[in-house]
Amino acid sequence: MIKYQQEFVSQVEEEIKPLIAAHWEEVEDYQSYIKLDPCWETYYALELQGNLKVFTARGEGKLVGYFVAVVNHNIHHKSHLFALCDVVYLHKDCRKGLTGIKLIKFAESCLKSDGVSVLVINSKVSSPLRKILTWLKFKPSECSYSKYLGDK
Repeated sequence: MIKYQQEFVSQVEEEIKPLIAAHWEEVEDYQSYIKLDPCWETYYALELQGNLKVFTARGEGKLVGYFVAVVNHNIHHKSHLFALCDVVYLHKDCRKGLTGIKLIKFAESCLKSDGVSVLVINSKVSSPLRKILTWLKFKPSECSYSKYLGDK
């Protein structure tokens, strides 16, 4: 049975590192140029400010997924809190069934309780997550383009 909960990055940092590495290997477009190097200091600073929300999925106590969001007032709409999903990931072995959907819905419910008006989740164009987000009534709102500008 999977348990969903809100935790602190300071509680899960060591446990989350193998999942972050698997996530990076699966989706990072610029792996040959940009190495995985999370800025834990920034995560901790956001956590201390109350602006970082970490939602986890655990099977038999073991971390199998995460949804991390940065919450802040939108500079264009100061009376509204916006949550921007930094990362969402579910271990490949747990992707069948409703685990991912339940993790997103849990995060959505908690964020709504915290007063968040808008939740934004970015997804790679090729990701199956897009179908799940559409099913959950998210709508495409913007399209991002990226280009590596560093030395090759």
